[in-house]
Amino acid sequence: MKSKVYFTRRITPEGLVDIYKALNVELKGKVAVKISTGEPGGHNFLNPKLIQPLVSLLNGTIVECCTAYGGKRCEPKVHWQTVKDHGFYDIAPCDIMDEEGEMEIPINGGKHMDGYNIVGSHLANYNSMLMLSHFKGHQMGGFGGALKNMSIGVASSHGKAWIHTVGRTKDPDELWNFVDDQDGFLESMAEACKSVMDYLGRENVVYINVANRLSVDCDCDSNPHEPEMADIGIFASLDPVAIDQCCYDQVKNSPDAGKASLIERMDSRHGIHTVEWASEIGLGNREYEIIDIDK
Repeated sequence: MKSKVYFTRRITPEGLVDIYKALNVELKGKVAVKISTGEPGGHNFLNPKLIQPLVSLLNGTIVECCTAYGGKRCEPKVHWQTVKDHGFYDIAPCDIMDEEGEMEIPINGGKHMDGYNIVGSHLANYNSMLMLSHFKGHQMGGFGGALKNMSIGVASSHGKAWIHTVGRTKDPDELWNFVDDQDGFLESMAEACKSVMDYLGRENVVYINVANRLSVDCDCDSNPHEPEMADIGIFASLDPVAIDQCCYDQVKNSPDAGKASLIERMDSRHGIHTVEWASEIGLGNREYEIIDIDK
């Protein structure tokens, strides 16, 4: 059975609400909306005005964790200032999930990181999650979508180091000494996703990727390269593997000549391997059908 991926070309607040409603699911209890709050200096993160109606519809709390590198999101005090400066504090309740610590959750069936992931302790406060991701390139992962947002994004600072180094250190200061195993890193991201999905319950997580501002660089970059290809649209699915595979394919198959630099970024880092490994360990299906809700 192919997984369903819903699509709209309308990158608007109304389009975002419509694509969520097309999933025909209800996120229950206390809902976390996981986004990237964006590194100051960058400007490609999801616009608060774009996401506000959907977050309000869900009565959701915008959630994030601190980074594992220096910058304006590396510890709660400066991260809170970034959340406010970028406009998210004005549109919804916000939560830095590792502000009061972290917790280990098991990875069942993986082969990396000694069988556990390290996430913000506040994850325990939520019953369901909307993985609301900006699809774009990434300096280390090749591209970032639902799987990256669920792995690196939900991990605490120590957890991010744990994933990046394939379980060799939890110390962010030591991270860059252990980044030689690229495929191991990509597989570790997929395994971290499995831990989050199993912890929350797979029926309690849904995925939306906004494919706009398609820079080769992540929202964690304070000086990202300007996008060279046009916006595509918004995708939604109950399957994180299918939605990331679909977005990757949409870039690869686009008639837009500006896609070349993004494809080079994705493929030079073997980015699709995160999707491959996520499928291998049972997180979803790489075979999908696109349902255009605009037709």
